[in-house]
Amino acid sequence: MGVGAGVSAGAGAVRAKRMPRAVRERQMLDAAVRTFGQRGYRAASMDDIAELAGVSKPLVYLYLNSKEDLFTAVIRREARALTEAIRAGVGPAGLPADRQLWNGLRAFFTHTARHPDGWSVLHLQARTHGEPFAAEIAALREEIVAFVTQLIAAAAREAHRDPDLPEREVAGLAEALVGAAESLADWAGATEGVTARQAAATLMNFAWAGLGDLMADRPWTPPEEEAGPAPAEPAAQTG
Repeated sequence: MGVGAGVSAGAGAVRAKRMPRAVRERQMLDAAVRTFGQRGYRAASMDDIAELAGVSKPLVYLYLNSKEDLFTAVIRREARALTEAIRAGVGPAGLPADRQLWNGLRAFFTHTARHPDGWSVLHLQARTHGEPFAAEIAALREEIVAFVTQLIAAAAREAHRDPDLPEREVAGLAEALVGAAESLADWAGATEGVTARQAAATLMNFAWAGLGDLMADRPWTPPEEEAGPAPAEPAAQTG
């Protein structure tokens, strides 16, 4: 009876250590984000990820098939978390466009500061290792640009300057704004003492002040081309 009780208790302990698949998979993805983010895709190994997750390497393969599939799963999870943070941070649709953008930028910089390894995966690692990873990031960026495009178009409507601001102009402004935010997130992460609020304020001062002039019908225009002869073509090199 004593032996049977001991065996039963031991089996219960084994069962107690078992985790739901979703929890175990999250542990593996957490370990993968940290490893990929800090070491890069090429240098990261499945052994490292398994050890950090506290599981065997065969279990990682069982759950996530391959290193490529694991990296793709990491990209998708981190991309979803970033877009959800931005959309949640923007606030209700009834807010003025500049307030929505301010809220969204603060949410973006807060998220990237809190998840530096995830941001490294999205902005650095996934972009530099070809397809299919680059396609995943292109889809993420396209979604964010579309969202910012909507905010800029809303600002134009609010200003009553040009509710039909040319689509190409709005798209270009959104691309520029998102690109600036990405670069600024890298700078803020590498610069000690820069807060998410400071990074967002920097971009608002840089970008929204200019957008404010545009909405007030004070756009910057390039200088007229100076009259005069066209520059000479460089002489062909002869060997």
